[in-house]
Amino acid sequence: MATQTISPKRTLDERFLARQRWARAGWVYGTMLALAVLFIGPFYVAFLGSLKDNPLEYPFRYTFPQIMPHNWAEAWRLGELGAGNPWLGGFKPGAQVPFEVSYFVPEGTEPVSPSVTVPTRRAGAGIGAVLEEVQASQYAKVSPVAEAGRSPAVLDGQQGQIVRYRFTITYPGTGPTAPRLPLDVEAPLSQRFYSATLDPNRLERRGRVASWDSATPGFFGYTFRNYVRVFNEARNPNTGQSLFLRWIFNSFVVSLSAVLINLVFASLAGYALARMYLPGKNLIFGAIILLLAVPAQVTFISNYLVLRDLNLLGMIWGLVIWIGIDMARVFLMKQFFENIPREIEEAALIDGANPLVTFFRVILPMATPALGALTILTFQGVWNEFFKAQVVLAAQQDSYTLPLGLSFFRNAYGQVGDWGLMLASAFLSMIPVVILFVVFQRYFVEGVSTSALKG
Repeated sequence: MATQTISPKRTLDERFLARQRWARAGWVYGTMLALAVLFIGPFYVAFLGSLKDNPLEYPFRYTFPQIMPHNWAEAWRLGELGAGNPWLGGFKPGAQVPFEVSYFVPEGTEPVSPSVTVPTRRAGAGIGAVLEEVQASQYAKVSPVAEAGRSPAVLDGQQGQIVRYRFTITYPGTGPTAPRLPLDVEAPLSQRFYSATLDPNRLERRGRVASWDSATPGFFGYTFRNYVRVFNEARNPNTGQSLFLRWIFNSFVVSLSAVLINLVFASLAGYALARMYLPGKNLIFGAIILLLAVPAQVTFISNYLVLRDLNLLGMIWGLVIWIGIDMARVFLMKQFFENIPREIEEAALIDGANPLVTFFRVILPMATPALGALTILTFQGVWNEFFKAQVVLAAQQDSYTLPLGLSFFRNAYGQVGDWGLMLASAFLSMIPVVILFVVFQRYFVEGVSTSALKG
């Protein structure tokens, strides 16, 4: 029986081709990874910044108190102790909140107990600075600070000891529930802050004062503090209603109305232009293409005057009327319907279906990819619409959509450098669009690819 021998040259060629394939795959995946870091990296850093008390800190840290699991557990426990609310915290009558702080005392220095105060502190900047809220400082009582223990330690090469202090904050008697329990702990010059039951929001006066925006924050009140502030601080001073919730509601009303209108009229108009025999159909389609080239800024004065005469300025329905029909959506649906074979419609007609039955029972179910693409494009475009919303809704703050609300935040909080709240509001505005794209992405890809090609 003859045996087959493999030449050394053939073995080397196969190894070379295998290495070449792996090298190509490595370049492809490496490029994809680099692009992912390039595009997703800034969003990741911005999200971390939205959790921080100081998003502008330099150098930027990727580990900070709000993402530490031990702080999550303590914030939950303190929120439960302060107001029976482990999620958002607070301070209510009958609360007893034990707290502990530790300081490094250099060798040869006698420890001195820190001073503890519950300050009167506004919720934040912008609108939060003018809102009235119950101040915990009017009702909180702080027990004497007691030393809880000492242990030898070396900090930055310096010998010394860690001294722990304990105190309790109580709410005696009756009264209203305070949304927050601010806390300041000040130590002598010779002592350095080391740790606490809950990591402070900031160290002030060169580290002498450890400051908490709330010593009973709850999980969300500590970890997602800026996100909670978006809803709590942006309130109508007259009614107390959350403006951010109102803006979200307005954006959903406008976006969903525009989606529904475009699904109905764009599909009907697209089908008529693609299939029906209409006199001047090509001229109508040419006019649609021409309208696509006209910027909205050219026609906004005439549209503004029409809405003014109809008394729709300052109302979200005026914005819906303006942006309800988009010629680009009609073009998308026309292109898609032209790709459907006419034999399908002819078969439906032979079976006795009239044009309306054919459209709604046969053609429209086949247009699911295009309708999915239309839904995403319309919702995303209307959700982020700023110029037309500014023209129609600028006079009524309660009628703002989210883009106008974010602009308001920039004016109200950007001047004082409160970038954490601005980043949090921006990320909240992204969530509906991201969810919609994830749900409809298959239809979006298929719809765009099929509607862009004919034949």
